[in-house]
This record gives sequence, structure tokens and C-alpha cells, in this order.
Amino acid sequence: MSEKIKVLVVDDHAIIRKGITQLLRDTEDMEVVAEAQNGAEALQLIRDNAYGVVLLDISMPGEHGIDVLIKIKDLKPNLPVLILSMYPEDQYAIRSLKAGAAGYINKQDALSQMVIAIRQVSTGRKYISSELAVQLAENLTHQNQDLPHQTLSHREYQTLCLIASGKKLSEIAGIMILSAKTVSVYRARLLEKMKMRTNAELIHYAITHHLVP
Repeated sequence: MSEKIKVLVVDDHAIIRKGITQLLRDTEDMEVVAEAQNGAEALQLIRDNAYGVVLLDISMPGEHGIDVLIKIKDLKPNLPVLILSMYPEDQYAIRSLKAGAAGYINKQDALSQMVIAIRQVSTGRKYISSELAVQLAENLTHQNQDLPHQTLSHREYQTLCLIASGKKLSEIAGIMILSAKTVSVYRARLLEKMKMRTNAELIHYAITHHLVP
């Protein structure tokens, strides 16, 4: 029997980590060998150990998942990282792939898809769902027509999505583990880049472009 795929699960929710561990325990060719609840823990584990695949939650307190992804790829360029997210593909999938992710899995997808994705990326291939394939095709079609939100940094984009979800600045600060002042700076930057003036305009834009569930 070939060696099992060693998986590192990075998610701030213990119940998610436990669920993934249980799923893979029932799968013969892979196993969860380590867990981390934030980016800092994950990076330390990756420095000190060898893994076959990393499952990385994109939305954790503190450092954004895409920022963690970039640091992982700097440390170990060939280590496959699958992004886990509760957001639709059109929010973060393309950004994740551009940052070096091997694939993107929506947490609402069937768990069997996660097993398929892990097997696929462990061999050096990409994992792309049919929904994401459509998004990529549309992105290529309109690659010379960048939309305003595509010019935002990861933090600015995250701020936009949270504002559009109805969160107040104080709530966003708590989610991102930043000061309200820093969040206000991100808001000011994205308003400037998108040539808008109010939260109402941001919310309308996000809904129109399907950036919120």
C-alpha cells in the first residue's frame, strides 16, 4: 500500500477541523496529521514538518487566508494548498488561484469533493469545480476589462465584502482583529479606488456583482 497523503488542516473552528479529520480517517489513502487554528500556527508547522496537502480556511481571525497562502508558497513553493471557504467561488476563488492555491473548495460542497480535490492536488494538478471553471472562462473573456473590485488589495476586498454583508466598522474590526481606525483606512481606500462615496453605493455594487451570498 502506498504512503498516505499527510494533510494539515488550518481552520479557526474546532468543529470543522474535527469533521475533516473524521472524514479522512475513513479514507484509506490520506490522513490529517496536524491541525492549526490560525496562520501563525500553520506557518510554524510548515517550517518544521513535511505535508502532502494543506487545507486552508480563507477567513480566519487575524491574517487573511490569502496572505497566509502567499507566505506558505514563499516557504514551500511546491506544497499544494487547497483553500476552504464558505464564500461563493466568484468572491475569492480566482484571487486564491492567482496567489498560488492548488484549488478552491466551498464548505457547502459535498465532503466527497474534498477527498477528490486532495487526491488531485497531491499529484501536482489543480482542482477546479465546474462552477469555478465557468468563472475562470468569464474572467479570461473579460481580462482586459477589469472591474473596480478586482483592483482592491485582499484586505480592502475583505472589508468590502463585510460592509456589503451588513457589518458595522466595529464588527469588521473584531472579525479582522484590527483597530476600527485601520478598518476605516481600508474603507477610505476602497471607496477611492472604486470612485464611490457611501456604504450604500458599495452594498449596491457588491449585490449587483454577486460578491455577497
